Amino acid sequence: MSRPENQMPAELFYNEDEAKKYTSCSRIIDIQSQMAERALELLNLQEDNCILLDIGCGSGLSGEMISEEGHFWIGMDISRPMLEVAVEREVEGDLYEFDMGQGFSFRAGVFDGAISISALQWLCVAAKKSHNPFKRLLAFFQSLYTSLRTGARAVLQFYPENKDQLEMITNAAMKASFAGSLIVDYPHSAKAKKMYLVLTAGDPGGSYNIVTTTGREREEEDVGNEEEKVAVLKSSSKNIRKIGYERKGKPKVKSREWIEKKKERQKRQGKEVRPTSKYTGRTRSGPHF
Repeated sequence: MSRPENQMPAELFYNEDEAKKYTSCSRIIDIQSQMAERALELLNLQEDNCILLDIGCGSGLSGEMISEEGHFWIGMDISRPMLEVAVEREVEGDLYEFDMGQGFSFRAGVFDGAISISALQWLCVAAKKSHNPFKRLLAFFQSLYTSLRTGARAVLQFYPENKDQLEMITNAAMKASFAGSLIVDYPHSAKAKKMYLVLTAGDPGGSYNIVTTTGREREEEDVGNEEEKVAVLKSSSKNIRKIGYERKGKPKVKSREWIEKKKERQKRQGKEVRPTSKYTGRTRSGPHF
């Protein structure tokens, strides 16, 4: 089956029918939420109330995870139907309809970090005759670099189709003066394998090259011990610091504790919320319609 980005432009692929899946399909919701949580873990924010950019925010699933962590966020996406779903879901971030391949003009240094889930690979194909994939990637990375404060990170989860796309992405990131690492979770699992490009906005002007190393093995609940391969984007002067994989103790998404915390946060923001009852967070038994 052809990959979505090879079928049609993103603004056409993510139509109303496709957007509805992000509110009705529990599998999609769970996967997107898990990847967003992993991206935030790799972002390694040291302070609360940070301002983050969610690139390809879609229906706001990743934005909900940002809000759950106590941060503010701005989301951008090329699909109007997906953004309309986010509005219907009453997400807490500000939303913008925009093509990330054109670059963006947020105030310099305004963001404390950025995440992107399953969006970057869309820039690797020429959806229109006027599109040049590398130039669009470069415009994206240059504007992202400018919008991040010095030392801030961007964590971009994506699905490259092949090695050529992966090389094109990393070359564009380095040309925009980013340093960082490519972290591969579950590299030996066809279904669970995930790639996260972890970039740091430092001082421009350094020369960068890619060094491939083998990461440590770690044990996960569903997968077991798996070797992580890490491709490190290293500057000529110093390597980036190691990224920890320890998971924080957080309530499960949509659990009663998660819902109560979200309601408390919304109350502090002056929003009206429904009262908590004995049914709050309870899993419904029987068939779902």
